[in-house]
Amino acid sequence: MTLLRPRGRALLVAVAVLAFCLILGLVTGAAGISPRGVVLALLDRLPFVSVDPGLTPAELGIVFQLRVPRVLIAAMVGGLLAIAGAGYQGVFRNPLADPYLLGAAAGAGLTVTLVVVFLGGRAGVIAVPVAAFAGAVGGVLLAYALGRSAGRGGGTATLVLAGVAVTSFLTALQTFVQQLKVEELQRIYAWILGNVGGGWEEVWMVVPYTLVSTVVLLLHGRLLDVLSVGEEEASSLGLNAGRARLIVLLAASLATASAVAVGGLIAFVGIVVPHVVRRLAGWSYRIVLPVSFVGGAAFLVLADLIARSVLAPAELPIGVVTAFVGAPFFVMVLRMTKGVNT
Repeated sequence: MTLLRPRGRALLVAVAVLAFCLILGLVTGAAGISPRGVVLALLDRLPFVSVDPGLTPAELGIVFQLRVPRVLIAAMVGGLLAIAGAGYQGVFRNPLADPYLLGAAAGAGLTVTLVVVFLGGRAGVIAVPVAAFAGAVGGVLLAYALGRSAGRGGGTATLVLAGVAVTSFLTALQTFVQQLKVEELQRIYAWILGNVGGGWEEVWMVVPYTLVSTVVLLLHGRLLDVLSVGEEEASSLGLNAGRARLIVLLAASLATASAVAVGGLIAFVGIVVPHVVRRLAGWSYRIVLPVSFVGGAAFLVLADLIARSVLAPAELPIGVVTAFVGAPFFVMVLRMTKGVNT
């Protein structure tokens, strides 16, 4: 009971923040639609509720065909990246583990680019996520293997350096592939910098992967708590550490791949959000995982709102916004973990 109470409070606060960010993202936009009208239009879609929002058909189209799917995509992508980061940190017992730094995002980016370049319009709702998943898993395994081969068990600095090396190599390969089809450069470039401006097709594409990866990770919160105390202690409690790590690794990679497939390469969410959650809500993964998902959703919805507003009516790539926040935060975390070999 003592664990459930703080977890419930933290999750409730996170949900309230997310709800506020979602409403803010829906009522704000270049079209200048009345915020009151947007809220009434949303209420009018609820069962057994009938109100007149006073909006024109064109304004209703902007709200439900542009703003609502965009906000939902941003929320799911942010939540997936944050919970994947928390999962990777639990698997590797490394506070700097992150989908971007571990090569997962770069691997997914490379395979998605391959699909886009060589399949073009034939790249459907199955090919892109599957390719992204394979690339994410391959990128993480390559970084981890490289870090382990460097000796000393793959400590914090070693794993980060290995991830940076793998990310750089995979990004170089991705750039080479892009040059094979110059007409797709603009589309791929916009995707690389992060873009959550999709429609309902992208929403429905990512929903099943979001559900599967999130549920699996949430169910392994207690196991990650056990793993955090060490391999010997986990084995003495009857936990198959290898199998648990593999399942969490695959689920986190699926979450990363899903986010990359629809949102592009958006860095630092997987570091910023889990660390803030730990500082505010506690260190147990039974708290960190669910609150990270909700907090990551709120964080990216807010980042997208900033990206849409700073240069309005033009848009700033959302990856630029997260980098402005995440880069100094990463330096701070790196200083905090100096000398720690996890």
